[in-house]
Amino acid sequence: MVRHRRVGSGYGCWDHYHESDTLLHSLQVLAALLESPVTQDIICDVGMPVMHRNVRYNCRVIFLNRRILLIRPKMALANEGNYRELRWFTPWSRSRQTEEYFLPRMIQELTKQETVPFGDAVLATLDTCIGSEVCEELWTPRSPHVDMGLDGVEIFTNASGSHHVLRKAHARVDLVTMATTKNGGIYLLANQKGCDGDRLYYDGCAMIAMNGSVFAQGSQFSLDDVEVLTATLDLEDVRSYRAEISSRNLEASKVSPYPRVKVDFALSCHEDLLEPLSEPVEWKYHSPAEEISLGPACWLWDFLRRSQQAGFLLPLSGGVDSAATACLVYSMCRQVCEAVKDGNQDVLADVRTIVDQPSYTPQDPRELCGRILTTCYMASENSSQETCDRAKELAQQIGSHHLGLNIDPAVKAVVGIFSLVTGKSPLFAIHGGSSRENLALQNVQARVRMVVAYLFAQLSLWSRGARGGLLVLGSANVDESLLGYLTKYDCSSADINPIGGISKTDLKDFVQFCMESFPLPALQSILVAPPTAELEPLASGQVSQTDEEDMGMTYAELSVYGRLRKLAKTGPYGMFCKLLVMWRDVCTPRQVADKVKRFFSKYSMNRHKMTTLTPAYHAESYSPDDNRFDLRPFLYNTGWPWQFRCIDKQVLQLERRQQDLDGVD
Repeated sequence: MVRHRRVGSGYGCWDHYHESDTLLHSLQVLAALLESPVTQDIICDVGMPVMHRNVRYNCRVIFLNRRILLIRPKMALANEGNYRELRWFTPWSRSRQTEEYFLPRMIQELTKQETVPFGDAVLATLDTCIGSEVCEELWTPRSPHVDMGLDGVEIFTNASGSHHVLRKAHARVDLVTMATTKNGGIYLLANQKGCDGDRLYYDGCAMIAMNGSVFAQGSQFSLDDVEVLTATLDLEDVRSYRAEISSRNLEASKVSPYPRVKVDFALSCHEDLLEPLSEPVEWKYHSPAEEISLGPACWLWDFLRRSQQAGFLLPLSGGVDSAATACLVYSMCRQVCEAVKDGNQDVLADVRTIVDQPSYTPQDPRELCGRILTTCYMASENSSQETCDRAKELAQQIGSHHLGLNIDPAVKAVVGIFSLVTGKSPLFAIHGGSSRENLALQNVQARVRMVVAYLFAQLSLWSRGARGGLLVLGSANVDESLLGYLTKYDCSSADINPIGGISKTDLKDFVQFCMESFPLPALQSILVAPPTAELEPLASGQVSQTDEEDMGMTYAELSVYGRLRKLAKTGPYGMFCKLLVMWRDVCTPRQVADKVKRFFSKYSMNRHKMTTLTPAYHAESYSPDDNRFDLRPFLYNTGWPWQFRCIDKQVLQLERRQQDLDGVD
């Protein structure tokens, strides 16, 4: 049997890897595993940081029956997007070479070994050959499994720290199945699951594959801390599969050999002849809406139980974004109840601690939601009755403890202070005020809501005679954050934001999914209502302000801009060139130019808001998160003079060309 996992330190230790404490505690956990009877007669492959000759490496430590067989340092480090491995580790660059590693005394006392091999090698057991590939190495153009497989390695292990991004599971499955399709072999992929205390959620998807087929699939989202995945496979199937691929065998005859660590141990035995073999399975993918319902909900549960708070407070506006956030908490409650029903004692203990009732057992998601979620509709004179009713109806259907209040007294008090000091009274535009007055009056309302939200998060349970405080949830989506269509330090400022990495389009699909699957019919009216901030005065009792009109662009366009800016790595001119083709049937070159310039002007004007974004679940590859993922300035020349001149010049050339063509006609 082969088992592999990461021990000692989580993948998200980040700069704690610089601390000697992290190395020490990892060794202590390794010692505990070496001593444990659970690991006997199992080849264990665990991950931890190791210092060799004063250099830190990200390593796999492979051991069997209290003896370390090999320390295999990572050779390709992840250093893009959310990852900064080169900040903490050095890649092992000596391909197919090993050195002696002198074990620390605490490990020597257990293993009775002074040194062990350290480097790029494979294990030769009595019946097969095993190679270890580490996380990012699977994703590189020349993955180690290629040459390992050509050199006779039949079983590949890979323990990953791969975080969730919507629609990413397909890439993982394709990489593993293609690796074994071209070269044959058995591939064991384990992936971290859960939240490491930051914006990322590691989403499992463990799998066992052989010769291009999947034989076991682990869960992608779960509240279980431990999952065991097994399959019974025949090594002769690998050998016969490889035997008939002549091109592969020609390459294998020329490959440079790997150092082999001999292991006096066999994974198989004579009695295995009667063991039934596992059959291939069809990988079951979640839809993006299902992924949203599960991933951020698991992330919320990790934050709630580890922060030792008593629940969440959510400003519920009656719009899609806050409704989606409420649905995520409700989905979390459903998963908690399901886990308890399935006998998960850790989840049961955590939920009892959260609600402060040692004998409590959750059975109904609505009842649990009423205990841990407080929703609050904060009305003003600019709020409509429709949004108030929508918020109240949704709260009733998910079971949250719902509050309704009016912030007008606080808003008038704040504006009154300004008027008292300056002798000036700002007005909304509809009442004759300037754009500056209009924006300031909107922002006051938004910021008062943030203050009120935190007040109720701290004291609402106290007012009900219950212990603890609440985590404030934000509900700004990734598209609004990208454009900066939010008020700095308003209700977008919260403790955590489960939808901050999700596009408006995907959120609408998720809300539709919740309406049909949970079911929550109150979401129907929320879905069809136009998105609005409700910060300007009503017109004859009706909403006069919509988000897309305020932004000057649609949410669908925003998603396109976001993907081109981040994924396609385009600046203003590059984006203009790509959109000329993408939108050639609906926009003239000048219209495309105007749209691109409008986006970049607003984006750069509001980029400073990214420095204060609430920590959000990372679900989208075009997230503008300034903390680690999207490193850019936050002070720009918002006119983009050089770039915009290039666009204007190109527009003129295209228009002249079109005029010439029209003249020929």
